[in-house]
Amino acid sequence: MNHSVANVVFSNFGDVPKTSKSTITGELKPTEAADAGVFMRYAAKVIIVPGYGLAAAQGQQKLFEFVKLLQSDGVNVRFAIHPVAGRMPGQMDVLLAEAGVPYDMIFQLEDIDDDFATTDVAMVIGANDVVNPAARTDKSSPIYGMPILNVDKAKQVYVQKRGAGKGYAGIQNELFYSPNCNMVYGDAAASLAKMIDSVRGLGKAAA
Repeated sequence: MNHSVANVVFSNFGDVPKTSKSTITGELKPTEAADAGVFMRYAAKVIIVPGYGLAAAQGQQKLFEFVKLLQSDGVNVRFAIHPVAGRMPGQMDVLLAEAGVPYDMIFQLEDIDDDFATTDVAMVIGANDVVNPAARTDKSSPIYGMPILNVDKAKQVYVQKRGAGKGYAGIQNELFYSPNCNMVYGDAAASLAKMIDSVRGLGKAAA
């Protein structure tokens, strides 16, 4: 699986112009980290997709602290890993292991992709091309045909990023403009700290 996905992602770069024939509609919809945290507290099912932005911010400890808070309030939280997320194969698995995330909470693409459609909230932290729906629909895209995590099928999506920049493939991400997607801008560790504070502020009385 890893070998075939890596081939799709990297072998054809340069063969197709890094522009897309599709016209992205909609707009970027920023939201506050605290508001995203509260919304996730009231979800039943959450899937988190870590990317290089999490590693760059060294936010894995804060992330798992936030996850444990959600779990203590009865939220079902899992992690979805794309085989080429990050700067090297397996980087996300190592990152989560460093934070103490149990192995049984971590799922690879082929084992969790179908579950996004029944998920209340998907949160993407610093990932880009591996969650871009253009890979399914835009034949002019350099990532067309690449297996992606079906984040866009979740009821609500939060994307944590420093800004609205493009990913490795150099293209805009259609996910960011979807009606069900909100952007949480800023350093991942700092944003997660705000989310932790917002959930703690609710107290157990919110259950």
